Amino acid sequence: MRQSSTRLRRMRKSYTVKCDWDADARVWFVSETNVPGLATESATVESMTKKLRTLIPELLAMNVSGSEAEVPVELLWHKHELICINRG
Repeated sequence: MRQSSTRLRRMRKSYTVKCDWDADARVWFVSETNVPGLATESATVESMTKKLRTLIPELLAMNVSGSEAEVPVELLWHKHELICINRG
């Protein structure tokens, strides 16, 4: 039984959401994802995570067939920073 449940876990569809920082608008936004229909933005990582925890299950229930009660989701955050070097 253990082997088959491990194999099922490996076969289960996983989702990825990449969020980038828009310095001009000062928001995080979904820049890449395989979650159908997902597009949102938020001012903080915490508020974006909260939104995604609501939106992802709703969108998957509407757009993806299957009976899974849970799916793995990888959240990736990407932000460029310029850091000054004090030389003196």
